[in-house]
Amino acid sequence: MLIGFGHFFRLARAGFILAREGVFKGVDPALLPLVLQFPLRLANLIARRDSGGAPQALVRSFSQIGPSYVKLGQFLATRPDVVGGEIADALTALQDRMEPFGRVQAVAIIEKAFGKKIDEIFLFFGEPVAAASVAQVHAARVAYAEGERKVAVKVLRPGVERQFRRDLSDMYILARAAVRVSSEARRLRLVEVVDTLARSVKLETDFRLEAAAASEFRDNVAGDADIRAPGVDWDRTTREVLTLEWIDGAPLSDIAKVEQLGHDLKDLGRKVLQSFLRTAMRDGFFHADMHQGNLFVDRRGRLVAIDFGIMGRLGFKERRFLAEILFGFINRDYKRVAEVHFEAGYVPPVHSVEEFSQALRAIGEPLHTINAQDISMARLLTLLFEVTALFDMRTRTELVLLQKTMVVAEGVARSLDPTLNIWKTSDPVVRGWIEDNLGPKAKIEDAGKAAVEVAKFAGRLPKLLADAEAAVEHLAAAGASGVRLSEESLESLARSRRRSDRWFLIALSAILLLGVHYLR
Repeated sequence: MLIGFGHFFRLARAGFILAREGVFKGVDPALLPLVLQFPLRLANLIARRDSGGAPQALVRSFSQIGPSYVKLGQFLATRPDVVGGEIADALTALQDRMEPFGRVQAVAIIEKAFGKKIDEIFLFFGEPVAAASVAQVHAARVAYAEGERKVAVKVLRPGVERQFRRDLSDMYILARAAVRVSSEARRLRLVEVVDTLARSVKLETDFRLEAAAASEFRDNVAGDADIRAPGVDWDRTTREVLTLEWIDGAPLSDIAKVEQLGHDLKDLGRKVLQSFLRTAMRDGFFHADMHQGNLFVDRRGRLVAIDFGIMGRLGFKERRFLAEILFGFINRDYKRVAEVHFEAGYVPPVHSVEEFSQALRAIGEPLHTINAQDISMARLLTLLFEVTALFDMRTRTELVLLQKTMVVAEGVARSLDPTLNIWKTSDPVVRGWIEDNLGPKAKIEDAGKAAVEVAKFAGRLPKLLADAEAAVEHLAAAGASGVRLSEESLESLARSRRRSDRWFLIALSAILLLGVHYLR
């Protein structure tokens, strides 16, 4: 595999920083191929003596190498299945902060994107108020039909897409090389990890997609009393520019200010956890970057989520899985939790439900013997994934992202209320979803839908029979006028008719049985 000079130089620089910060100090040379043992010893010779543990060294290294690696670190923080829980937890401390690129460049980007002068777009456009690796944010004012309003304008950093493409190509080279020489790298599917990171970066560098995510999330929570999202100004949003409603409120990262404004911290802790679970289970679309800096509290005490670059989606199957395992652990019904894994197809049927249930009991029972404030739902899911790996459950990326987001959401909730009872707080949301989607009410609704389908089919039945009768008469007329069919043709027609009658009866029986099942 040939590596260009640019790739070699950038990878050599990254390797030097990782070695100097002591990332490789804890690696056992005996675990590596012979060809890598000498470079490892060399790397450890140049390591700082005060480098500390590998997780902290990795955080420092990624911060120094550049913004693409900061993004890589933030992404790996959501993948404990790849880097392990300790490193994933450490990587959550990575702060995506950079020096702003200035108002003049931002104005040039906006004017090019809209083909207009800045004064034709905004009444006022200020200096940057925050800057990260992908974009920076400016405060501005806009004249709307209902009056003048303040907005937040997010502007894409110049050259950032080219930089990410270059660094991602380096990461692909490393991942492919690792997969060639390491079975562990193949098991962790490192090339797929870089693929996922590349898709994430692509989404984050097209603000039309982030605007769509913000708009969808806002619509989903429109009826919620605990959380909302800023509105999108679509007329002032392009690929490089995103304009949102300005949020007047206190960030949850500034607890002193939140308290000063008179908000109930314990109630806010409840809102953080319940809002996350509600959007994940009810909507199947959740904010996957719920740290304190992305959550504000407005004057009415509602949470306001911002920054929709990283979002998670769950299908009905995954939502049912999440609700039933949480509900099962809350009620100590480990047999049901085991059955859910098998029903979802996550655990191969070669394993025993009873043995799997026994392993789940080892996770769940200790949770019911400790103080409520020491129970961690995020820890529960972490242990669950560790146990399921023993039963050949393959990594589910959407569930890993959910688990990692739950770690962050739970951490934010606990920072507001250290005594938060996770089970008690989660129970009404989980129980409500199960009753609405899996309980008697849901079965009656599903039976009604099945009945509607049967009625539609029954309504079409006379026409189908009339068409069949017309076809027979047409064949009879054709026969009377001298068209004759061979015995083989007649037999073929008979077989076809018998097949269609058989499938018709099977389909009708299945629909009727489905209706009976849901009416039980």
